[in-house]
Amino acid sequence: MHIAILEDDAFQRQFLTMLVETGGHKASGFETGSALLSSLSNQSYDLLLLDWMMPELSGEQVLAAVRERVGLDLPVIVVTARDAESDVVHALRQGADDFIVKPPKALELLARMDALTRRARSSRAATIKVGPYEIDPERRSVSVDGKPVALTQKEFDLAVYLFQNSGRLLSRVKLLEQVWGVSADLDTRTVDTHVSRVRRKLQLDESTGWKLLPVYGFGYRLDPIKPE
Repeated sequence: MHIAILEDDAFQRQFLTMLVETGGHKASGFETGSALLSSLSNQSYDLLLLDWMMPELSGEQVLAAVRERVGLDLPVIVVTARDAESDVVHALRQGADDFIVKPPKALELLARMDALTRRARSSRAATIKVGPYEIDPERRSVSVDGKPVALTQKEFDLAVYLFQNSGRLLSRVKLLEQVWGVSADLDTRTVDTHVSRVRRKLQLDESTGWKLLPVYGFGYRLDPIKPE
């Protein structure tokens, strides 16, 4: 998994990075909320470790911005020195998924991360109904305006992942990892070929109210087309 870490204290940021990497995950650390939010415009993360007491943008402000941009798909664990019950309740009510007090214990933190991401993946197995599209991950079926569309296994997996992450910028590397389960050293042209097929078969060309957009040199983003 790729974990984002927002922590203004350099030592604490390094410590959290070490814990995350010990669990076999990739970590990207940010000193300010604005740096993290800027990164979200061109990078996807599997989970966010969020310091609540920040000097520039507060953890609460960052969390609100993350939920607005990414929605509920990104699991967020608040990591803070504040441990009052009122602080825990407030963070959870503002959209955090979990709360852990500094200094975190390595095994506990990794277990909480794994539990959250498992729940996030399982919740994404629900049928997707948006516009003319209905996608059932369990039955592995997809239809447009009630008409079934035949997709190969990887085309279907790609379509599901794109719709589950609509509005998010997804790199070719991220798509390879999530859909094919392989590392970035494989040819990313595989992604381009499958994206082209999914775009054509599902009519993701604005005619159905959705468009699969290429982002030059990076990847793709699936967006609903807002009526003018």
